[in-house]
Amino acid sequence: MSKENLNLQEFGKFKPRQVKREVADKSAQEYDPHHHRNVAHPTTNAETLIHLLKGSFGTGILAMPEAFKNAGMVNGFIFTILIGILCTYGLHILVQAQYILCKRMKVPLLTYPESMKAALLCGPNFLHPFAKISPYLVDVFLIVYQLGICCVYVIFVAENMKELCDVYLSEPMAIELYTLILMAPFIVILSVPNLKWLTPFSLVSNLITVTCFGIVLYYIFSNIQPIEERPLVGTLYKFPLFFGTTLFALEAVGVVIALENNMKTPKSFGGHFGVLNVAMFFITLSYLGMGFFGYWRYGDGTKSSITLNLPPEQILSKVVQGLYSIAIFISYGLQGFVPINIMWNGYLAHYFTNRKRPWLWEYLLRTATVIVTFLLALFIPLLGYFISLFGAFCLSALGIAFPAIMDICVKWHERRGYKDWVLYKNIFLILIGILGLLSGSYSCISEIVRELSSPKRLN
Repeated sequence: MSKENLNLQEFGKFKPRQVKREVADKSAQEYDPHHHRNVAHPTTNAETLIHLLKGSFGTGILAMPEAFKNAGMVNGFIFTILIGILCTYGLHILVQAQYILCKRMKVPLLTYPESMKAALLCGPNFLHPFAKISPYLVDVFLIVYQLGICCVYVIFVAENMKELCDVYLSEPMAIELYTLILMAPFIVILSVPNLKWLTPFSLVSNLITVTCFGIVLYYIFSNIQPIEERPLVGTLYKFPLFFGTTLFALEAVGVVIALENNMKTPKSFGGHFGVLNVAMFFITLSYLGMGFFGYWRYGDGTKSSITLNLPPEQILSKVVQGLYSIAIFISYGLQGFVPINIMWNGYLAHYFTNRKRPWLWEYLLRTATVIVTFLLALFIPLLGYFISLFGAFCLSALGIAFPAIMDICVKWHERRGYKDWVLYKNIFLILIGILGLLSGSYSCISEIVRELSSPKRLN
């Protein structure tokens, strides 16, 4: 078996019996995939932590006050912590399942889609027929989710640029015009070819983000309202919107897998005090604080991004809108790296290897990806509902249900020692994922249709 990473065509040759023979092979226990990885531009632990924080401190944290508006103060506080724990646990079992499968198959690296296929082939017989299509299903979810993030970033930057610039114009410009003006810079940032080169930008972006958070908190605490005026519990109909927004904010499965795969010392990623746990602790704490205090301050007037609640006439609020727009602009390159990597390396690169200037075709793909996200942003400019929809639809599957299915399958051969609580735990996670996907998507799509068909918007 090749020691290099498998592509989808090679991986398709494996059959259930072959995978199970690998499971029984004792030599697999001696093989450590981390020692055989060959990454062109590996990232250190610090660089990985910087990227992970940058990938998570996006527009989602600024939407957390609106999420609390949909859930209520107490519900929002409790369930933000629970969803943070759920997201972290889902990422852990996903990374662990990938590592186990790499050991069994004696390959240094498996992508998320390849891991899903291998896991299903290791699992119960009734899941084997789904193995062939599973990589494409995972890829579709990953691409849609990451493009959704990019689309949200475009909407966020355009809306904040409009808030920032309109007060200086004799006649305000349409949001669509701001969006079109931003297209060229976004094409440039998505043209950065690897994560190593993005590290300095991510570091600058993190410093900008921390500065902006400090200013936003200044505005929040400058005129805080009595907490008794805020409802403790929201309505059941609005709760799926909270779930989708919070899941979108806290879950970064596509970026996490890409970062772990590009680490110089991937063993440092997991563990009690590994990169993932350290990052998720600070991320969850930050999101909890921003959501709780942001909603406490602005109440029912909370907007889809808390930066839009800042007084537009004050210089300090304009500094926040401008700086955070720059930070999100930089993050676009990191988030866009994932779908480009899937589409180019997984499906398209081998068609252009024998052509002149294959790199040119890759950059055409990058440009086309930016154009697609901008078209979506132009036609459906509803930031809050977009965030909830992509969180509920994609992350319920990618971050919760799929990792639980993989955990069941990779341990299925150990049925004699397979504890019932592990199986029941994973079934519970799958049910949460399905429920979140269906209820969250329904609520978001209903609200988007209602907003787009409202007389105010039609006029």
